[in-house]
Amino acid sequence: MRREGLRGITRTPRTTIPGPLSDRPDDLVRRAFTAPAPNCLWVADITYIRTFSGWVYAAFVTDVFSRRVVGWQLSTSMHTRLALDALDGDLDPAA
Repeated sequence: MRREGLRGITRTPRTTIPGPLSDRPDDLVRRAFTAPAPNCLWVADITYIRTFSGWVYAAFVTDVFSRRVVGWQLSTSMHTRLALDALDGDLDPAA
Protein backbone atom coordinates (compact mmCIF):
# COMPACT_ATOMS: atom_id res chain seq x y z
CA MET A 1 0.00 0.00 0.00
CA ARG A 2 2.81 2.42 0.86
CA ARG A 3 4.45 1.85 -2.50
CA GLU A 4 1.16 2.68 -4.24
CA GLY A 5 0.56 5.76 -2.05
CA LEU A 6 -2.39 4.19 -0.25
CA ARG A 7 -3.10 4.14 3.47
CA GLY A 8 -5.83 2.76 5.68
CA ILE A 9 -8.58 4.86 7.15
CA THR A 10 -8.03 6.26 10.64
CA ARG A 11 -11.04 6.82 12.86
CA THR A 12 -9.62 9.06 15.54
CA PRO A 13 -11.63 12.01 16.83
CA ARG A 14 -10.17 15.42 16.16
CA THR A 15 -9.74 16.89 19.62
CA THR A 16 -7.47 19.84 18.96
CA ILE A 17 -8.14 22.57 16.47
CA PRO A 18 -5.37 25.11 17.05
CA GLY A 19 -6.23 28.77 16.73
CA PRO A 20 -3.89 31.62 15.88
CA LEU A 21 -0.86 32.00 18.15
CA SER A 22 -2.19 35.36 19.34
CA ASP A 23 -5.32 33.68 20.78
CA ARG A 24 -3.46 31.18 22.94
CA PRO A 25 -3.16 31.75 26.69
CA ASP A 26 0.26 32.39 28.19
CA ASP A 27 2.20 29.49 29.73
CA LEU A 28 1.85 30.60 33.35
CA VAL A 29 4.12 27.86 34.76
CA ARG A 30 6.75 28.17 31.99
CA ARG A 31 6.73 24.36 31.63
CA ALA A 32 8.19 24.02 35.16
CA PHE A 33 5.95 21.33 36.60
CA THR A 34 7.17 21.43 40.20
CA ALA A 35 5.47 22.73 43.32
CA PRO A 36 6.82 23.43 46.83
CA ALA A 37 3.69 22.10 48.61
CA PRO A 38 0.28 20.55 47.95
CA ASN A 39 -2.38 22.70 46.25
CA CYS A 40 0.12 25.21 44.86
CA LEU A 41 -0.11 24.03 41.24
CA TRP A 42 -2.73 21.94 39.53
CA VAL A 43 -2.53 20.84 35.90
CA ALA A 44 -5.22 19.39 33.67
CA ASP A 45 -5.39 17.10 30.68
CA ILE A 46 -8.09 15.64 28.47
CA THR A 47 -7.79 12.31 26.71
CA TYR A 48 -10.11 10.00 24.81
CA ILE A 49 -10.77 6.28 25.05
CA ARG A 50 -12.33 4.10 22.38
CA THR A 51 -15.06 1.79 23.66
CA PHE A 52 -17.40 -0.65 21.97
CA SER A 53 -20.16 1.95 22.05
CA GLY A 54 -18.05 4.91 20.86
CA TRP A 55 -15.57 7.45 22.19
CA VAL A 56 -15.39 8.50 25.84
CA TYR A 57 -13.56 11.66 26.84
CA ALA A 58 -11.83 11.93 30.22
CA ALA A 59 -10.62 15.12 31.89
CA PHE A 60 -8.24 14.97 34.85
CA VAL A 61 -6.94 17.63 37.24
CA THR A 62 -3.74 16.64 39.04
CA ASP A 63 -1.90 18.21 41.97
CA VAL A 64 1.69 18.61 40.75
CA PHE A 65 3.24 18.21 44.20
CA SER A 66 1.52 14.97 45.25
CA ARG A 67 0.75 13.76 41.71
CA ARG A 68 -2.72 12.83 42.90
CA VAL A 69 -5.84 13.27 40.81
CA VAL A 70 -7.90 15.94 42.58
CA GLY A 71 -10.73 15.98 40.07
CA TRP A 72 -11.96 14.08 37.04
CA GLN A 73 -14.93 13.83 34.73
CA LEU A 74 -16.05 11.55 31.89
CA SER A 75 -18.29 12.44 28.95
CA THR A 76 -19.38 11.03 25.61
CA SER A 77 -18.78 14.43 24.00
CA MET A 78 -15.92 16.91 24.07
CA HIS A 79 -17.45 20.08 25.42
CA THR A 80 -16.12 23.03 27.40
CA ARG A 81 -17.86 21.93 30.59
CA LEU A 82 -15.89 18.66 30.61
CA ALA A 83 -12.70 20.29 31.91
CA LEU A 84 -14.58 22.71 34.15
CA ASP A 85 -16.60 19.86 35.68
CA ALA A 86 -13.38 18.01 36.48
CA LEU A 87 -12.13 21.10 38.28
CA ASP A 88 -15.41 21.85 40.06
CA GLY A 89 -16.17 18.26 40.98
CA ASP A 90 -19.64 18.69 39.49
CA LEU A 91 -20.63 15.15 38.60
CA ASP A 92 -24.20 16.02 37.61
CA PRO A 93 -24.56 14.98 33.93
CA ALA A 94 -27.53 17.33 33.51
CA ALA A 95 -25.33 20.39 34.21
